[in-house]
Amino acid sequence: MTTLYTASVPVFKQLLTALKNVLTIAETYATDKKIDPKVLLQSRLYPDMFPLVRQVQIAADFAKSVPSRLASIEVPAYEDIEQTFAELQTRIDNTLRILDGITANQIDGKESLEIVLRPGTPKEKKLNGETYLLNYGLPQFFFHVTTTYAILRNNGVEIGKRDFMGAY
Repeated sequence: MTTLYTASVPVFKQLLTALKNVLTIAETYATDKKIDPKVLLQSRLYPDMFPLVRQVQIAADFAKSVPSRLASIEVPAYEDIEQTFAELQTRIDNTLRILDGITANQIDGKESLEIVLRPGTPKEKKLNGETYLLNYGLPQFFFHVTTTYAILRNNGVEIGKRDFMGAY
C-alpha cells in the first residue's frame, strides 16, 4: 500500500544517495580532465536557469522540507553557501540525516493536512498534504535532481540512467 511516507522519504533518500554518487563522478571527471570544478558547479543548461550548485541546494531543500511539513515539524534551515563538491556532499548528508529522523507515524494519515506555501504573500497557496506531496513537492524535487544530472551530462560527465536512479 502506498502511503505519504512511502511516496516521500524513501524516494527522496534514493535519489539523494544517487545524486551524491553523480557528484562524486563529476568531481572525478573534473580532476581527470583538469577542469576547474567551479566550471561544472557554475554550469547552467540555459542562461536564465540556476547553476548546478543551486540545483543541488534546491533539491536538498525540497527533500527536507516536504516531509518536515507533512510531519508538522519545523523545516530545518540551511544557508545557501556551498561552493564545492565537498560542501554539496555535506548538504546532502545533512538532508539524509534529517530524513532518517522522520518516521512513517509522523507523516502517514496527513493527506488532509493544510500546507500553506508563501503565507501572507500574494503568491500564497493552500494545498492538502497529499496534493502538496504528489503535485508540488515531488515534481519540484525531481526537476532539480534531473536538471543537475542534465547539466553534468551536457558537460561530458559520463553518467547514465542507472546513476540517476541509484539503488532501489
